[in-house]
Amino acid sequence: MKIEGKTAIITGGASGLGEAAARMLVEKGAQVVLLDLNEERGTSLAEELGKSAAFIKTDITVSQEVQAAINFAVEQFKSIDIVINCAGIAPGMKIAGKKGPHNLELFRKAIEVNLIGPFDVMRLAADKMLKNELNDEEGRGVIVNTASIAAFDGQIGQAAYAASKAALVGMTLPVARDLAGDGIRICTIAPGIFKTPMMDKLPENVQESLGKMVPFPSRLGKPQEFAMIVQQVIENPMLNGETIRLDGAIRLAPR
Repeated sequence: MKIEGKTAIITGGASGLGEAAARMLVEKGAQVVLLDLNEERGTSLAEELGKSAAFIKTDITVSQEVQAAINFAVEQFKSIDIVINCAGIAPGMKIAGKKGPHNLELFRKAIEVNLIGPFDVMRLAADKMLKNELNDEEGRGVIVNTASIAAFDGQIGQAAYAASKAALVGMTLPVARDLAGDGIRICTIAPGIFKTPMMDKLPENVQESLGKMVPFPSRLGKPQEFAMIVQQVIENPMLNGETIRLDGAIRLAPR
């Protein structure tokens, strides 16, 4: 699908991987609607990106807010052609240990934010995509979800996080099959260790140590490299129903 002239909604779009995807899309001639809880950062980024961008504060665990954001995108730019789900959290806690059993509310929160929220965005956006005119590839839209290599190599303390991301991977093929007849594609990207605001909270020496764990290139991933894969998923019509590891060949150790 050609990116120019298309409209994308990006959850977690105010920073990190979502921001990189937004910048790439605007550079390629698309309109973007940023969904995020960080109002200050979201507003600032939308202003920087210019008339091709808009921001709406959205908690993706609240379906009414998701629906409002979807409606806003259609009102603002007439259609939704691309969905990029980047919003997520990474709680850490052992299933049982010195602190007692895993906090059940923490587990539920991870599932709400990392799984149910993206599913809600997908279902509501896909409903709008069905109304799009067929493009030159007989398609109507593209969805990109963001999982994690923790979906496959979950570490100690990552039961909630890994479960939520593995579920995104598991949904990819059936959702692709659900929407194939209507010309809507979906792929999931599973990033490794990337330099994002979450990573920036760690000391520099810790970040360097993590980067050296990557076989090649031996460094943290760059958000722009995530955006490169997003671009390819959108533009390449044969990419559908697949999860793509983007990790420099790393396989996470238990801790």
